[in-house]
Amino acid sequence: MDNLSRRRVLSLGAALGLVSATGTTGAWAWSPAGSVAGSGTGTDPEYVWDDEVDRLLASLIDSGWVPAVNSAMASWVNNGDPLPGGLPADLTAYLQRVNRLPSWADPAKLARAADFNRRKDTYLFLLYGLGSGIMSTVIPREARSVYWSAGGANMKDRAAKTFTFGYDLAQLKGFEPTGQFIVTANKTRLVHAGVRHLLPRSPHWSAGADQRIPISNADILVTFHSLGTYVRRKLLQWKVPFSTADQEAFLHSWQVALHLLGVQDQYIPKTWADAEAQSGQVLTPILSPTTEGVELAEDLLGLTAQVDLGVTRGFLNEFVRYVLSDEIGDWLGLKRDYASAALIRTVWPAFILFREGLSPVAPAAFYVFDQFVRALAMAFLNNGASGTTTPIVIPTGNRPS
Repeated sequence: MDNLSRRRVLSLGAALGLVSATGTTGAWAWSPAGSVAGSGTGTDPEYVWDDEVDRLLASLIDSGWVPAVNSAMASWVNNGDPLPGGLPADLTAYLQRVNRLPSWADPAKLARAADFNRRKDTYLFLLYGLGSGIMSTVIPREARSVYWSAGGANMKDRAAKTFTFGYDLAQLKGFEPTGQFIVTANKTRLVHAGVRHLLPRSPHWSAGADQRIPISNADILVTFHSLGTYVRRKLLQWKVPFSTADQEAFLHSWQVALHLLGVQDQYIPKTWADAEAQSGQVLTPILSPTTEGVELAEDLLGLTAQVDLGVTRGFLNEFVRYVLSDEIGDWLGLKRDYASAALIRTVWPAFILFREGLSPVAPAAFYVFDQFVRALAMAFLNNGASGTTTPIVIPTGNRPS
């Protein structure tokens, strides 16, 4: 890496609050001693996928079973629901083994995380939607995988499904029998396996891919850092009250989520310090624009602009720049709106103080932020409508030519 490139990476990493102490990248060097397992082989997760379910989904896709499986699983929603009938015996046997929390899951921490999500939902909706959601478009592998898979052809539905994952994770009882996240995570794990089988068949994806098979354990960790690690750092940067106990609980919910998605425990960070060290290696150095990512970002921001958020497209562009960086905004070609930029940088910090009860002032300008964030959440939930969340289904093909 030359000095100019290194300086750009460090600058961008600092803007995102994700850069490590060294800011370097290279071969996998993160120690499994910093994982929830406490030990491991040290194998690079770049070459670790989800072998059992990958073989299973390849067989289901090639034998034409997927439509029947999707139909059978449509009624399987709550964690405590019995597994649906009509599934192939090997799929049922697999789900019986994985449809449960890991032995190290802490119900008290999961409950605390859910309560924290409820208390801070305004910030979380914003950061997951306009922060993590748009950051995903400058993660080259993720952008290309999303674009060339079946979901890339309908970003309204794809965004709603992604929001469903986060919504179910944040539910007050998301990990309990009446919640839905364990089921949602298992369905997502099946989708990932399906994409791993299908996407290498796409000549469009293969032409720009730097890997043989997508969505490795490393790729899922990158996505986690663009979500959980990024959000924690922004909340701290914004000085949102975030106790040590709440931070530990927030991390624990993501640790359990990663396990349910098939990430080996030897790669799941044990503490936020471990997570930050891992993020500095695997996320910050890889951020860059792609043709696919620029188009996806425009699709996502275009979708939100179609919903009455009470703000202009210029305001949306500037909020993306505010929560990510001007460099990413430039990569994505987001047109400037300097009046909105000044409003955001002046009023948003005051809005946080007001929301947290730290300011007695309640200017009318705060109302636009409150309504904006809540409308944004609904824009992603169930394809922009209220009601139940969007069903997650296994794909049967890639993006139509």
